[in-house]
Amino acid sequence: MKEVNRYILIIIIIFCGCLCNAQNELVTLKEAIFTLEKQHAYTFNYSEKTIEGYKVSPINNTLSFAESIDSLRQQTSLSFTMQGTNLVLISSPASIALCGYIVDSETQNVIPFATIQGKDSATTANEGGYFSLELSSKNELVTIRHLGYKTSTISATTFLSKDCPQYAISPQTEQLNAVLLTSYLVQGISKLNNGALQIDFDKFTALPGLIETDVLQAAQALPGVQSINETVSNINIRGGTNDQNLVLWDDIKMYQTGHFFGLISAFNPQITQQVTIQKNGTAASYTDGVSGSIKMETEAIVNNTFKLNAGANLIDINVFADIPLSNSSSLQVGGRKSLEDFVTTPTYETYFTRIAQDTEVESNMGPVVNTDRNFDFYDTSLRWLYEISESDRLRVNFLYINNNLEFNENATIDGSLRSRQSSVDQNSLGAGVFYEKDWSPVLNTSFQIYETDYTLRAINANILDSQRFLQENKVSETGIKTITKYKLTAQETLQIGYELIETKVTNLDDVDVPLVRTLISEVVRTHSGFASYGASSKNKNSLLSAGIRYNYLDKFKKSILEPRLSFTQKFLDHFSVELAGEFKHQIASQVVNFQNDFLGIEKRRWQLSNDDSIPVLQSQQYSTGFNFSNRGWLFTTELYYKYVDGITSQAQGFQNQFEFVKTQGSYTSVGADFLLRKKFDAVSMWLSYSLMNSEYTFETLSPQAIPSNYNIPHNLTFGTTYAQNGLKIAAGIHWRSGNPTSIPVPGNEIVDGSINYGLTNAERFDDYFRVDGSILYRFTIGNSEAQAGVSVWNILNQTNTISSFYRINGQGDLVENTQTALGVTPNASVRITL
Repeated sequence: MKEVNRYILIIIIIFCGCLCNAQNELVTLKEAIFTLEKQHAYTFNYSEKTIEGYKVSPINNTLSFAESIDSLRQQTSLSFTMQGTNLVLISSPASIALCGYIVDSETQNVIPFATIQGKDSATTANEGGYFSLELSSKNELVTIRHLGYKTSTISATTFLSKDCPQYAISPQTEQLNAVLLTSYLVQGISKLNNGALQIDFDKFTALPGLIETDVLQAAQALPGVQSINETVSNINIRGGTNDQNLVLWDDIKMYQTGHFFGLISAFNPQITQQVTIQKNGTAASYTDGVSGSIKMETEAIVNNTFKLNAGANLIDINVFADIPLSNSSSLQVGGRKSLEDFVTTPTYETYFTRIAQDTEVESNMGPVVNTDRNFDFYDTSLRWLYEISESDRLRVNFLYINNNLEFNENATIDGSLRSRQSSVDQNSLGAGVFYEKDWSPVLNTSFQIYETDYTLRAINANILDSQRFLQENKVSETGIKTITKYKLTAQETLQIGYELIETKVTNLDDVDVPLVRTLISEVVRTHSGFASYGASSKNKNSLLSAGIRYNYLDKFKKSILEPRLSFTQKFLDHFSVELAGEFKHQIASQVVNFQNDFLGIEKRRWQLSNDDSIPVLQSQQYSTGFNFSNRGWLFTTELYYKYVDGITSQAQGFQNQFEFVKTQGSYTSVGADFLLRKKFDAVSMWLSYSLMNSEYTFETLSPQAIPSNYNIPHNLTFGTTYAQNGLKIAAGIHWRSGNPTSIPVPGNEIVDGSINYGLTNAERFDDYFRVDGSILYRFTIGNSEAQAGVSVWNILNQTNTISSFYRINGQGDLVENTQTALGVTPNASVRITL
């Protein structure tokens, strides 16, 4: 009997132990919430910080939903507040929870992705305009911001209701360029009512071959935008040259756009929130850019929460901080630096080999050997926002970009080893101050002043001749602009303004043996007055923007009048048509004097028009488009005609019989851009195609009409992206016609000691073909967010020839020098956000 009692006692002890263990098998509060959401038709809203660290008993399936909530409330002491019929808001006991919907005051439509900020917390509304937020007190003020809408600051008590009330915010005076088409290629790319394409990097998913949000690489994914030599410093919009693009960073004109002498963007993507690409129909408030405009903007919202992120890839390391200085002021700082000082990666070497092709950096003459190569780049940027009052806003911007390449040229002369250093430096500095004042709900004035300076400097040491050749190209520009906007009615806006731009360009060529020094410095001032009228129908289906700009170039006593027009009409719910036109002018352009200028690395130099041998560039452009969007399908087509007069042959990059010819002419581009996209839940697929014919006319050349160096008749891109639960995958194929080229006459290549070329640009290189892919994954590490990714550019390692030139060597033989695009180029990145 004692033996039986002992067994019973052992069984009881084991059972109690199992029961205790079972009671100790707690789950996280997040797991319990997930279980309840699966079992019942309820959704929970909360911040990760609020529920972090709580563990509770597993959900008992026999309890009702209300009983389960009571159990969680008792175990955690958190507040579970019912919102509407199927929403539960979780908040800490010491805080209050509020929720609501943000809508447009005029249309009552919901506004997605608005920013809602309290004293110590912030959130973003979802696609349906809904938000929830925890505050420490009901007496707090809540600030609501959204691009294109007036900032609104109200009491938190406005939202203390179980029904999650709506709150309406008012559009800014100039809010006529509403979004016409969302997710144009992928999420984050939109088409505006004025025909511009906009990339918002806060919502951006991914593009094939990219793991960093490179501003100018992303722009090339859009129809009609490409780079004929695969660099961001040579973006071609509809047959135009890169110098014909107006590039603005927070309305500061930039004359340098690339690091690695053009292979990656010089603008830190962490501080650049969105990019707008305008191919036609530019607003009258902008000048320059006869081919197109690329406008980069930093965030316009004062941030009240400290943010810090740091990242690294196989090319550079970078850091970005958003620092709140007060409730009405915040400071953003960012910087990037190349990895060369720390480690040389295969990707870095691939990029360097690409820029050094067929230059003195890659190989030198005869017995000269290059050693001790050192290449470095970095940039730093700053943005300060200050909301002086509800009606006064101030912004200060600063940007500095630097590229530096040095190497030693070595040779044995008269039995002794001699060495001299050659170098190329390229840097830009931009700074601007912007002030905006709301005089009333219908009247607004803004004032801006900026300074931008660009310097390209090279020292070429000819060690065999004991010669030093110094070259410099400098641009210094100051701009002042003021704009007054008046809202005539709810649907009509009038805008008038004045702009003064002073541009100075200096070119220096200095040889020490024999002593030859040429210094040319020119200045042009442009006074401009402009006015525009915007109108939209009450249902927003019709939108018109018409403007006129008057420019006076004081040096030439020349007046230029430029009309601008943009019109959009929606019909039958899913269709819209667009019309656009513009006249523009430009006084600065880039030329190539000799292919080995600046060591051949960055051989283009800026020059100002003299209104004679270098005319003022003037353009006319017209386009019409059609759009259809419904159930994830999107189809767009746009036909265009562009005429640019006043170009010079030196600005077109000829490397044939016209390489040293100095003449002027014009070009015409006629074409069409098409896009077909289908969007599923997590997948987006697109096919874009551009058809173009671009032709030069030079009256002094024979033949007078020749195909443009930038004439790419066919350009096709197919891409697909997948984005779900922090995972982003992108893959794509890019195919286009090969670049045009001129070749010597077969069998009769050299005549009287000169190269005998055939018809200009009558031949083409093999078609350009590239396959790219990228994978990114976002995850959490404690309280921090992290992202890791890998990408491969040109997965198939396709050899794509992009240019060639011919020379006669010392033996009298013809030698062809070719330049190829990047081969297979892997990259990897990691980023942590605190």
